[in-house]
Amino acid sequence: MHPTRIFKKPEELSNAFEQYKANLLEQSKEWVKVQYVGKDGERVEEPQKVPMTMEGFYIYCRKHYGDVKEYFLNRTGLYDDFTTICSHIKDEVRNNQITGGLLGFFNPSITQRLNNLVDKVESTIIEQPLFPDEVAGDNS
Repeated sequence: MHPTRIFKKPEELSNAFEQYKANLLEQSKEWVKVQYVGKDGERVEEPQKVPMTMEGFYIYCRKHYGDVKEYFLNRTGLYDDFTTICSHIKDEVRNNQITGGLLGFFNPSITQRLNNLVDKVESTIIEQPLFPDEVAGDNS
């Protein structure tokens, strides 16, 4: 017996993703940065940009539709017709994180780790003798 599909068409999953993005704008009102500006120290609240994450999308869908993780994993092939929209959603989430990191909205170090972006530095260690004039084993 196959599980019942939550979404019948890829467009329905795409619409859920659009609703998730709109929800992030609402969430940003909960994450405010308070600053005091001007000579009188006027209090200003600035909503912060909330990053997209796959986990956040899964949670959003679980609350509003049901578990959609299998659409992305597609272990049984039941969701083959959703591979294009799933790839698009993953790419958009990744692009949002990388762009936010590059612009300084999100922590660049965390953004790098989440998206497997690392600076690879190759280093070579050359051992140098402590006393170069002594030959190994010569204790004279």
